[in-house]
Amino acid sequence: MAGSDLPDKLFFKIGEVAQIVGVRAHVLRYWESEFPALRPLKTRGSHRVYRRRDVELAVLLRRLLHDEGLTIAGAKKQEDEPGEVKKYEAELATAQAEAAKLQAS
Repeated sequence: MAGSDLPDKLFFKIGEVAQIVGVRAHVLRYWESEFPALRPLKTRGSHRVYRRRDVELAVLLRRLLHDEGLTIAGAKKQEDEPGEVKKYEAELATAQAEAAKLQAS
């Protein structure tokens, strides 16, 4: 999913992200505790608001964990390896395309 395939908004509520990514809200909250890069902002009332890059990362995590069958540790390792930056960017582009398909359906 290219950034333009997401709704034209700067911020997304957790329910919207869950629907776009294809997981339940509690899964997103768990991923936040496991992946430091996934850090939505919080409003004064402690409601999570996800930025576009957070949504894109969540789509990538879903693909790695659900579609490719990696464990949390495996996904973390792949995220942390220095030589993986280009691969990560390519995976992000693929994840963006997949999220667009999920959103369209």
